[in-house]
Amino acid sequence: MTDPNLDLPESGWEELRREAQKIEGDLDVKLSSYAKLGSRFTQGAYLDTGSPTVGSSRSWKSMEMEIQSLLEKLLDINDSMSRCAASAASVTQKLAWHIDILHEFIQVDIS
Repeated sequence: MTDPNLDLPESGWEELRREAQKIEGDLDVKLSSYAKLGSRFTQGAYLDTGSPTVGSSRSWKSMEMEIQSLLEKLLDINDSMSRCAASAASVTQKLAWHIDILHEFIQVDIS
């Protein structure tokens, strides 16, 4: 019978990985939209004064803030994934230690 606690690091890792993939997809979409907005500026979306329209400027700033927020979330998730991976390695080492102790008990019992 397996210990359900041994599955925790792996299930936590998978949940974090799914969330990271979702945010990465969201970032792809936002960066694509950001590039399209930028190309509109270079294709003449400026007023006669040579500056971007007020609405475009707000869209640009809003999109920058959304991208920054997604990047911060992805950074946090990557940090959590690193901790989870370290925890899994720690659990694996502890399990190996317990297995070694079991083998020692078995050898002593047999002798």
